[in-house]
Amino acid sequence: MATLALKIPPPVIALLCAGAMYALAETTLPYGLGPAWTLPAAITLAVIGIGFDLAGLMAFRRHRTTINPLHPEKTSSLVTGGIYRISRNPMYVGMALLLLAWAVYLESPAALLGIGAFIAYITHFQIKPEESLLSQHFGAEFETYRQRVRRWL
Repeated sequence: MATLALKIPPPVIALLCAGAMYALAETTLPYGLGPAWTLPAAITLAVIGIGFDLAGLMAFRRHRTTINPLHPEKTSSLVTGGIYRISRNPMYVGMALLLLAWAVYLESPAALLGIGAFIAYITHFQIKPEESLLSQHFGAEFETYRQRVRRWL
């Protein structure tokens, strides 16, 4: 399983989870919030998720560091300000919120399993390897940041 570490781009994992969520939703009963609540809730969650993603991307661009999740060893600076004061992984939080928006839109409790799968996979195969490399690269600075800011939210 360690061979999967840093191998599959997180957006691909999110899309695979979204597909699985759709399949689950098609084979289970909806929870029935109804269109008056479902669409506005899904749109709100999606906008917040996109906001997290964009804030994370813009912070990386401002600091001129890599946004490629498959090569965290190319990180040139430790970004700790802005959205990174709230979460060490705002782009992954954004993707999880987009998946939550999708689950709400699908009106399927079973679809929520896709979010759990995404979080578990990304934590094990993406975030933990990234953190290991950042710890080696930035030492005490990263450890202080890790203690101050949560991994997800």
